[in-house]
Amino acid sequence: MGTLEIKKILELVPDLVEIPFSRIWTSYDREADVLYINFKKPSHADDAELTDDDIIIRYEGGKIVGVTVLHASKRKHI
Repeated sequence: MGTLEIKKILELVPDLVEIPFSRIWTSYDREADVLYINFKKPSHADDAELTDDDIIIRYEGGKIVGVTVLHASKRKHI
């Protein structure tokens, strides 16, 4: 891993420490261009909500356990 990759990771740190979950697991499916973000492992979602901007919020027992970001590579920083 090069310096550029480390720099990109470090740029995420201020936002990551603000997330109200103590553990975060991610997985990216390059072929499908889908980013999976999980806040609980194992998680067994029993409900989900698709937002207008193609994000799936997954719930277990009424609590958020993960987020699925469709078209992940097309999204830009705000």
